[in-house]
Amino acid sequence: MRIAVTGSIATDHLMTFPGRFADQLVADQLHTVSLSFLVDKLDVRRGGVGANIAFGMGQLGTQPVLVGAAGSDFEEYRAWLDRHGVDTASVRISETLHTARFVCTTDSDHNQIGSFYTGAMSEARLIELKTVADRVGGLDLVLIGADDPEAMLRHTEECRSRNIPFAADFSQQIARMGGEDIRILLDGATYLFSNEYEKGLIESKTGWSDEEILGRVGHRVTTLGARGVRIERAGEDPIEVGCPQEERKAEPTGVGDAFRAGFLSGLAWDVSLERAAQIGCMLATLVIETVGTQEYQLRRAHFMDRFAKAYGDEAAAEVQKHLN
Repeated sequence: MRIAVTGSIATDHLMTFPGRFADQLVADQLHTVSLSFLVDKLDVRRGGVGANIAFGMGQLGTQPVLVGAAGSDFEEYRAWLDRHGVDTASVRISETLHTARFVCTTDSDHNQIGSFYTGAMSEARLIELKTVADRVGGLDLVLIGADDPEAMLRHTEECRSRNIPFAADFSQQIARMGGEDIRILLDGATYLFSNEYEKGLIESKTGWSDEEILGRVGHRVTTLGARGVRIERAGEDPIEVGCPQEERKAEPTGVGDAFRAGFLSGLAWDVSLERAAQIGCMLATLVIETVGTQEYQLRRAHFMDRFAKAYGDEAAAEVQKHLN
């Protein structure tokens, strides 16, 4: 199964604030917030939702095709992704703009405040999926992740017109999108990804109920933080999968991307939805234990030991034959 992952390619500047954001907010002054946080740690890491998801899939051996735009400063990052099993030949390189940057501060409660500079990401709207499909011999699924909004709309419309199954995954871009764009992006999606808060926001902005949205997508996949994930399909009982026990909580950035990488890899292996969700939750657990979205190591024996402990030997045996 050939899966293309569209989405942002960026570097992450991750800072740690030793206090709590909530302690710095004055309830009757929220309309005029002006705050500066003295941080005690800075990590500069590779990131971007498209690259993060593709990296995780590459680690699992499913050879994703990364589709996005970056700057001339991308070559070192490209070499990194290539070494980790990602096809980067469809990444567009801007002649004038730098690769996008995400700047994020995390407090002691793991709450986050972030900003995103788009840079070369704005040129993702110039990428045609047909060119990508022709190069790799066809596409079975396209994940449309957070990217330049015009690119997300173009990729979605092209998938519809060319009958390519697609997964809608708005994540960070949902805050700036209006209801009409969200309706366009999710209608007809084979999979709709969101976290629990984004689920409510999608319903609020579109004006569609949960039932109406389930009637317009094949599967609604909602991540629930430490509680795992819920997969819903119209007329069927939901599938709920819990998370493995983490060994420590280091940094939450990229956990959702890792879940998607594992879930999509499960689809590529043609395992059940429950099993795909378990793979996603296991990979997400590795990421929350590591600072940086692509700094974790997928040691297969360790991965399978923890997977078996969380989900049982039968589930592990099914995944093991694909992971090998």
